[in-house]
Amino acid sequence: MAAQKGSAMLIKTGNGASPEVFTTIAGLRSSSLTVNNESVDVTNKDSSGKRQLLASAGVQTISVSGSGVFTDGASESTIKTNALADTIDNYQFLVPDFGTFTGAFQVTSLEYAGEFNGEVTYSMSFESAGAITFATV
Repeated sequence: MAAQKGSAMLIKTGNGASPEVFTTIAGLRSSSLTVNNESVDVTNKDSSGKRQLLASAGVQTISVSGSGVFTDGASESTIKTNALADTIDNYQFLVPDFGTFTGAFQVTSLEYAGEFNGEVTYSMSFESAGAITFATV
């Protein structure tokens, strides 16, 4: 498999329509996605001193973060609205030449920053809020 461009890893916000249309969040410079699997330890006296985990028993979550240059785009406004309203909406996260993760997420943090002699930037974090589907591209 060939290496992929980091600029092709996208965070998209849904419009709630049917069928839902996803729009790339403007101004992104970096993004990351983490799949978290909570482990359930079932080690007991019969485990011979070895840790034992119960497969598929813990909670699975997906965490996403992104940051970039604030461009005052409509997609950035959607993120701000969702963060301030504390809503759960549909998002899509594209990993190039691999697939998309789509489903309900909550904006868990949104930060704006700016240096005196630089651009205004933003950073955001999302946490999954239900079943997430994965589709290969």
